[in-house]
Amino acid sequence: MEEKRKLKSSALIKRFLPYYKKYWKTLCLDLFCASLTTVCEIVLPLIMREITNTAQSNLAALTISFVLRVGLLYFVLRIIDSAAYYYMAYTGHVMGTKIETDMRRDAYAHLQELSNTYFNNTKVGQIMGRITNDLFDVTEFSHHCPEEFLIAGLKGIVSFIILMSINVPLTVIIFLIIPIMFVVCRKLNKRMRSTFRKQRQLIGELNARIEDSLLGQKVVKAFANEEVEKAKFEVDNKNYFSIKKLSYKYMGAFSTTTRMFDGIMYSAVVIAGTIFLIKGSITIGDLIAYLLYVTTFIATVRRIIEFSEQFQRGMTGIERFVEIIDADIEIFDEPDATDIANPKGDIEFKNVSFEYPDDHNHVFKDLNFSIKEGEKVAFVGPSGGGKTTLCNLIPRFYDVTDGEIFLDGKNVKAYTLKSLRKSIGMVQQDVYLFSGTVYENIAYGRQGASREEVIEAAKKAGAHEFVTALKDGYDTYVGERGVKLSGGQKQRISIARVFLKNPPIIILDEATSALDNESEFEVAKSLNKLSIGRTTITIAHRLSTIRNADRIMVLTEDGIVEQGSHAELLKLNGIYAKFNQMASELE
Repeated sequence: MEEKRKLKSSALIKRFLPYYKKYWKTLCLDLFCASLTTVCEIVLPLIMREITNTAQSNLAALTISFVLRVGLLYFVLRIIDSAAYYYMAYTGHVMGTKIETDMRRDAYAHLQELSNTYFNNTKVGQIMGRITNDLFDVTEFSHHCPEEFLIAGLKGIVSFIILMSINVPLTVIIFLIIPIMFVVCRKLNKRMRSTFRKQRQLIGELNARIEDSLLGQKVVKAFANEEVEKAKFEVDNKNYFSIKKLSYKYMGAFSTTTRMFDGIMYSAVVIAGTIFLIKGSITIGDLIAYLLYVTTFIATVRRIIEFSEQFQRGMTGIERFVEIIDADIEIFDEPDATDIANPKGDIEFKNVSFEYPDDHNHVFKDLNFSIKEGEKVAFVGPSGGGKTTLCNLIPRFYDVTDGEIFLDGKNVKAYTLKSLRKSIGMVQQDVYLFSGTVYENIAYGRQGASREEVIEAAKKAGAHEFVTALKDGYDTYVGERGVKLSGGQKQRISIARVFLKNPPIIILDEATSALDNESEFEVAKSLNKLSIGRTTITIAHRLSTIRNADRIMVLTEDGIVEQGSHAELLKLNGIYAKFNQMASELE
């Protein structure tokens, strides 16, 4: 989901300025050093002007003592310039890196608060690009932008004043050319900004393509589709090459334009300056000083114009950062939300309707049922009937469109998200293990748990035996997403994680459907232990795993059409009975 809105530079800078607040002292000293380097550059033409005019008007006054004093003054200024430049190059860049770090932290923190809807519609590669590559350019922008504009402003004003004092007509000629140059360069700048924005989008698409292909490399190899993936990658790679080629075209046009205007201004100074010299309107010393100042001024103009490339990259980075920060937090704590003191597990759905907020896909309407504390309830029904969605509404991964969900007699929105989700443990079919050790993945269930508690949780989940048999035991590296473990092993680690969390409510979403019979049997034993004394909601296609549930509900697009125990539903000879018959035939 790529945001199409384009913000003005002024609005982006306004959003960016608060990040300087923590570092305003560093920024002020950095700008002071930038001013010192500017003074050192401006003094040289004045020194050369003084020496030349003195030699022309009174050669006897041009003594060795005078030259040494002037030379020593300039040498001292260069030492000051070097020290100031070092501060700018080191501390200024560190300040920029700190700002980049702060922005990345804020972006990551905001991402943690966004709902499933955002991640369902945004590629991870795009998000990665926004909080890494895009913010790299912000480092340079945050450091150089204030410096460059201050230096340009000082040099422009001082140069204009001195040039006007030397020769007004010649200065007017030079400064009439500059507005034309800025108009032309501004148009190229807009094209560069648009190109850089597109370039950032395409590198995000390229990252997403690489991530998708590498994470699914087993599927790729299983279907022998390496060439297909190469072809897809080649398309994205060529698209990125094309936009980068276009960006270099505009950058080349930009540089060529500035060099052309440099030549025009130098030609004007040489031609008009020589004419004024012939007419006696300017001295040789003044003309030399004028040429040096014009050189300094042109270099400044060129520098600020060339900085526009960096400026546009920085603005693009800030713009894409702002798009993350401006993404709506759809699921949040209500102002009067409180923590759950002693959660029990009574759940009630009252006239609940839901449709996905992004595509408005209707899932169910006016759903009503209740689950008592400690009750084991199972949901069955055709795919797409809303079973998983129903379970995602309880911990507020999504909010209901209409109606209310109650936990222990209070609307779930009356509780803080953190305390609500701490009260619920989820075991899903697609187990996600973090890159790390077995111990770290189990300990994720409760921060601060002791090693003994982690091992105890693994024993309860039936994982301890196979974990201790691994090469490094609990310190075994599980690989990316747990690829080094079997499906049953990963599932038991995820169950151990929930055991450690010890919540009063358990949601089992197709927890055994992807396992072989032996693994399913072992995991089922662990799940039975886990569900003792807890409110348990189970979603299953394999009816054999839910026959002992206290109550089974059949959920279709028309809502809950049947409910009762396994035996009671078989007597109804309805939808559940048909499911059971089909399951028996498959077995």
